[in-house]
Amino acid sequence: MSAPIAYFLTWTTYGTWLSGDSRGWVRTGGGVQEPDLILQERMRSRMKGESVVLDTIQRRTVDEVVRRHCDIRGWTLHALNVRTNHVHVVVSAGIGPEEVLAQFKAWASRWLGKPAHQRWTEHGSTRWINRVEDLEAAIRYTLEQQ
Repeated sequence: MSAPIAYFLTWTTYGTWLSGDSRGWVRTGGGVQEPDLILQERMRSRMKGESVVLDTIQRRTVDEVVRRHCDIRGWTLHALNVRTNHVHVVVSAGIGPEEVLAQFKAWASRWLGKPAHQRWTEHGSTRWINRVEDLEAAIRYTLEQQ
């Protein structure tokens, strides 16, 4: 398979979209799952701290960090939307999406300062974009449908 033209990355803040969530949820390797309120409550009981919701200043900081990191690394940032409980990034980079995602989360965390506990969920969504029309759709979703 050829290299993707971009990645569509999404990650959530800690505790705001648990396994079993009523909005649906994604099981690693298993796709979108139906709500399971018993599972959601079990996951909530295992949390080691409060849910993290980003305020306006924190959202602006994450936005600036992602943009700056893309500039420093020479990556093409196609779209970015930092919400209170998740972040969407559409980016072209010369390395794998997991590493790009890890770098964004790590640098955002550094600039936000030391949290009382975990700030981000452990993983995130790393979708490969292979077609121009899919890139356009990801950009549109990120910028207009949030």
